[in-house]
Amino acid sequence: MSKYSLKHFERYRVDSGSKVKLPKRPTTDAKNIPAREEADAATDKAAEHIGQLQDVLYAEGKHALLVVLQGMDAAGKDGTVRRVFDNVNPTGVNVTSFKQPTWLELRHDFLWRCHEKVPARGTLGVFNRSYYEDVLIVRVHADRLLPDNLIGDKKLWDRRFTLINSFERLLADNGTTVLKFFLHISKQEQAQRFRDRQKDPDKHWKLAAADFTERGFWNDYQAAYEEMLPETSTDHAPWYIIPGDKKWARNYIISHIIAATLERMNPKFPELQDKSLITKRFK
Repeated sequence: MSKYSLKHFERYRVDSGSKVKLPKRPTTDAKNIPAREEADAATDKAAEHIGQLQDVLYAEGKHALLVVLQGMDAAGKDGTVRRVFDNVNPTGVNVTSFKQPTWLELRHDFLWRCHEKVPARGTLGVFNRSYYEDVLIVRVHADRLLPDNLIGDKKLWDRRFTLINSFERLLADNGTTVLKFFLHISKQEQAQRFRDRQKDPDKHWKLAAADFTERGFWNDYQAAYEEMLPETSTDHAPWYIIPGDKKWARNYIISHIIAATLERMNPKFPELQDKSLITKRFK
């Protein structure tokens, strides 16, 4: 019997229509998680298992897995990708980073830029930020990111939640399992990570003027997340709020949820149709 089970992580899952108060959600949580050294070793094994299951998923070619990572700046999205998907064959995984919508992207429907990046059957896709930016940063900065005709539209966000749910239902109906993780860090931890970037020359490239200005909108972003998470967490595309202050705990939780989900998808190697190829001699 597998040791990977979603039951161990149900407390992180967001129930549809529930009330989410992020200040009441822990950003550090070691409940039922081993000590760091043991957790790191378990994450290694889970990452290896994800790689093995991805090989089978790729060979089968019938289903796909889309992993969505959202969070405040410096929440650890890049670090999660590096740690959790380290053992996945590059031919079977695609990682796409979505930034603030560009001028061209804003002139299309808000799902346009993401739809073509959805993983094909047999592959694993990771969205580092996603179409959820259009109900987060676009909502916080609606005055400059929305077209004039949509500014002040009080029903806009509810409509977009409905469209997102329909979009993810479409993906599920076509064989794509969707997992969504909100990396939940404290404002103090974010500030410390920014300071660490200032001190490390190898991380200076990550610094941006927006790192300073966007912190002034912290509460606005938290409010946007609190409304969005329960409105778009469904059985076919659940949200998990992952305590993100401790990177090793974050990696442990996410790697185990993904491994358990891939096991539940139960991919199988396809049978060889021409059995004569097994005994045919090479000249």
